[in-house]
Amino acid sequence: MELSAAQVRHYEEEGYLFLPDLFAPAEVARLRAELPAIFAQRREENVREKTGDAVRSAFAVQTYNPVFAGLAHHPRLIDPAMQLTGGPVYIHQFKVNAKAAFDGDIWQWHQDYGTWARDDLMPEPRALNLAVFLDDVTEFNGALMFIPRSHKKGVIEAGHDTITTSYPLWTIDDDTIRKLVAAGGLVAPKGPAGSGLLFHCNLVHGSPGNLSPFDRTIVYISACHVENHIRRFKRAEWIAHRDFTPIEPLPDDCLLREAPPARP
Repeated sequence: MELSAAQVRHYEEEGYLFLPDLFAPAEVARLRAELPAIFAQRREENVREKTGDAVRSAFAVQTYNPVFAGLAHHPRLIDPAMQLTGGPVYIHQFKVNAKAAFDGDIWQWHQDYGTWARDDLMPEPRALNLAVFLDDVTEFNGALMFIPRSHKKGVIEAGHDTITTSYPLWTIDDDTIRKLVAAGGLVAPKGPAGSGLLFHCNLVHGSPGNLSPFDRTIVYISACHVENHIRRFKRAEWIAHRDFTPIEPLPDDCLLREAPPARP
């Protein structure tokens, strides 16, 4: 799958690109069918909310689940990633963020590359996030919010928040967010399950808690150019991967095959 020149310009200028209906209902259903068994596992890769037992993030799912391994190699995601980064990419991080109905907590304002640079020594912001909605995302269930064009500000000063939620994050202070929003505004891409969302690793983003009775589950694949791989192995491998092998896209119908191939 190749992005048009207009789509590339939008990504470069605004810092994100929304692709509604990127995956068909049958493909989404195949992925969703795997979630109950994944979330039920008591493994360290499943980070649960600070209160309650709901899964907040299921990391590295592609390393043990063949259906999600297929998604991690899907050409509708990997081809645009290579196009936007200018070459082959590897998976720096893979997670399913499950903002459960009633219990899904906030994600504070942050830049992903801020963490990758500080904790993992990723040399440059030559990376992006590839997101797939596994539930309908609405104004009610904790939609992801972006500050357009904030990716052009470089790495913004941040503090390490280890208290607010169950997952530590390098977060940006309120005054800085006010200034960024005054300059760039706010957007919250919403759409049906199967929608895709590509966004630059320096784009400032966050999301509110989910008070609604509707789950909001999104898969995030963080793809990085292979030459830009991390230099520090401080964090667990299931958070910051150390396999820098270029991703080889699978056939377009890989999610609908009887037995999706396991990750090489």
